Amino acid sequence: MKKRLIFILIILLVLSTGFACNKSEKKEQLEPMVDPISDNNRVFYQIFTGSFSDSNNDGIGDLRGIINRLDYLNDGNINSGKSLGIQGIWLTPIFKSPTYHKYDVEDYYTIDPEFGTMDDLKELIEECHKRNVKIIIDLVLNHTSTRNEWYRKFQRAHQNYEPNDKYYNYYSWCIRSEKPAGRNFSSIYGTSDELYEANFSGDMPELNFDNPEVRNECLNIAKYYLDLGIDGFRFDAAKYVYFTETEKNVEFWDWYMAELRKIKSDVYCVGEVWSNDYETVQYNSSLNCFNFQMSGTTGYIYNAASIGDCNVFTKYVVNYIKQIKEKNSDALFVPFISNHDMDRSSGYLTLASKRMFMAANLYILCYGSPFIYYGEEIGMKGTRGGAQTDANRRLAMLWGDGDTVDDPIGTTYEKSKQTNGTVKSQLEDENSLLNYYAKLIAFRNKFEAICRGDYEAITLPGDTGCFKITYEGKTYFLLHNTQNSSATVSTLRLTDKELNLLGFIGQGECTLVDNEITIANQTSVLLEIK
Repeated sequence: MKKRLIFILIILLVLSTGFACNKSEKKEQLEPMVDPISDNNRVFYQIFTGSFSDSNNDGIGDLRGIINRLDYLNDGNINSGKSLGIQGIWLTPIFKSPTYHKYDVEDYYTIDPEFGTMDDLKELIEECHKRNVKIIIDLVLNHTSTRNEWYRKFQRAHQNYEPNDKYYNYYSWCIRSEKPAGRNFSSIYGTSDELYEANFSGDMPELNFDNPEVRNECLNIAKYYLDLGIDGFRFDAAKYVYFTETEKNVEFWDWYMAELRKIKSDVYCVGEVWSNDYETVQYNSSLNCFNFQMSGTTGYIYNAASIGDCNVFTKYVVNYIKQIKEKNSDALFVPFISNHDMDRSSGYLTLASKRMFMAANLYILCYGSPFIYYGEEIGMKGTRGGAQTDANRRLAMLWGDGDTVDDPIGTTYEKSKQTNGTVKSQLEDENSLLNYYAKLIAFRNKFEAICRGDYEAITLPGDTGCFKITYEGKTYFLLHNTQNSSATVSTLRLTDKELNLLGFIGQGECTLVDNEITIANQTSVLLEIK
């Protein structure tokens, strides 16, 4: 009996530890958890690997640093209230590469030494799965580094004029006189008239996807990591496999995704198709795609959170979901505010105005799989600025506990401009954005209809937005008041049936009296038909 009491006290002590953990602390082994989140309708968290957390004091974020911070992201119990509660992680490229960003792969089968080893990746996968956290990795397929052995063999085959060599047509190339307009090319060797296609950079040659050998090698890469335990991939520059040729791109991804599902039936993949909705939706025949129309300073999230008409937001979301579902009934809505190629959102959605809080409501409380960019939950800042460098958008995570991770090469953003605090300081403030994100994700997890239901937009007078959600035979109403003042809505605009107020989250409270729902400023509320 005494031993049992001691054991219980130890367990209570472990559970009482804070929601962030110091990276030097030893982690307790977690048993696989029972978690209702079994599909891909989950909140993902994008990690720019080299900027997240440094485990070996070299200033560069690494896989071991991520392992050490997993309890911050998900401590193994989504109901504990002691972690952010995310259920998926996207790692930007981790393969061997000559650059800090790693989007030019030198070797797809080697972890970049700056980030660790293959054993580190295996451990990260294992620890994620214990927490029911899916992990996807950035797979850059349309181009490689010129240091890649494939390219060197391609170059050598051309120098020696060996057209029967396996690598002779591994990359997209042409004769100078036949160079197509609107594309970028560089000489294969010296002043040669033979040019390789390089639309992003002269150091990033484009692979030739008309070559079956290339397609099969790209499948082999994916299979290797799926067999390792990776749950899926984020595909960089998905529309550049065939430059400006949407139909051929879609054909490729339809084939590729069909092959991946033969390997892993529930593989989760999302593509970067940075374009208008018309083009993006074409890819949804087989591939989930990020919704870029929701993001940035011109996106629907910003416009609604900045005291715009939220009815415009709800109508857009429902129409977009309808479009992708018509293309593929299994397609998921993938909203986000910003990513590693965009200016940080807290530069235009400020904490003081509470717009960052409201913006979080708009994309987290939604169908599908929203993505949080690391540091967004603490209002990190960063803009390309006059220096025109993306490094300023990928700054070191602000832990505030002595983590030695540093800003990437090329950064010009002054640290004094980071005015919203750190993870440590925000954990100590119950009203912080970080603690709000944790509550918000818990709210979403509590009510499964939010992330899995069928959405319909209901137009309301004024600027209050409303989704009608049906799920498992029940009907719900999710209302967003993005304004600076409270809003009162007649429930008769929603239904003639009696309603229950299930919950609300935002800057104030909500009340349901008779046939009127009053919603505090910058607050969202969920109702259910009794």
